[in-house]
Amino acid sequence: MPRATNSPASRARRKRVLNKAKGFRGFRSTHYRYAKDAVRKAMTYAYRDRKVRKRNFRRLWTLRINAGSRPLGLSYSRFMEGLKAAQIQIDRKVLADLVVNDHAGFAAIIAQAKAALARKQEAAKKAA
Repeated sequence: MPRATNSPASRARRKRVLNKAKGFRGFRSTHYRYAKDAVRKAMTYAYRDRKVRKRNFRRLWTLRINAGSRPLGLSYSRFMEGLKAAQIQIDRKVLADLVVNDHAGFAAIIAQAKAALARKQEAAKKAA
């Protein structure tokens, strides 16, 4: 009985891996043995970094909001507390964009947050 090598499937699998390895340097793009490991590693990094990118952007937005709110008299955490007290639901991405592109609009939001914080402190004094 002749030896069965599953040739069409093996060739397709190798071709698929080598196509994913296009653009890699050296043997990693031309030899299946090395391309297989390089592609597996690249896909692992891609999966991990899709999550890291979200983390990095949230940190960037936080930094921008903090940098924009401090000159106007509020720290980042107090500003976010004021937004919650004022029941303003704007996500950090939009707030960071306002800091960069519409400083007057961001200043108006800061004013609302400050007013809400003042009301919150008065209510706490009355309760105590």
